[in-house]
Amino acid sequence: MQPGQMAYDRGITVFSPDGRLFQVEYAREAVKKGSTTIGLKYKGGVALIVDKRSNSKLLEPKSTEKIHDIDDFIGCATSGLVADARVLVDEARKNAQVHRVNYGENIGVEMLVKKICDHKQNFTQYGGVRPFGTALLVAGTDDMGAHLYETDPSGALVSYKATGIGSGRPAVMEIFENEYADDMEYEAALLLGLKALNSAIEDKPKVESVEIGVADIGKKFRRLSEEEVSALIEKL
Repeated sequence: MQPGQMAYDRGITVFSPDGRLFQVEYAREAVKKGSTTIGLKYKGGVALIVDKRSNSKLLEPKSTEKIHDIDDFIGCATSGLVADARVLVDEARKNAQVHRVNYGENIGVEMLVKKICDHKQNFTQYGGVRPFGTALLVAGTDDMGAHLYETDPSGALVSYKATGIGSGRPAVMEIFENEYADDMEYEAALLLGLKALNSAIEDKPKVESVEIGVADIGKKFRRLSEEEVSALIEKL
């Protein structure tokens, strides 16, 4: 820690002289230590791919959930503090349901992401709270097409064609920047995502440690079965 920094990182509401909120930056470090999470768009949809490897062979793999349904057409994947992610997922589901009750239609993906980010930003502005130590990749479809958004502990949001969060982000982004192309077909996009995951974890993905969710335009968000994941890994 640099001299003089200590006085500015004890409270979330205190800016340092160079305009930084250290607690928000520390929350981003929690995300960087999280599991590798990938999202990418393809022709007619968007996919989420998550590494959920465990350090213990005694853990039940199915008990570790990294991809969550928000409503019929929107899902998200998380990286960072699991408990923080669960709270944000519950908030997103509540907003989606309130919108459906009030307006009789599914919430738009961008509108939902903005509501999540407004909630996250509130926790960077008041004393006695801390930022959420998690980032979300939100994937979904609506009347405007397929969307992929990344949310940040600060409450910022960015729309991507393909991206990654977590500990393997640098390796994932290198693969995408070199090999991703617009309007990739479904299978080609998923194989590229698995290749990026393989590069990030430096080991061949295993069926029990990979979770994939897809949102196709006009269809509900769903998770791929173990058989579908296994077939993709074999092709990889």
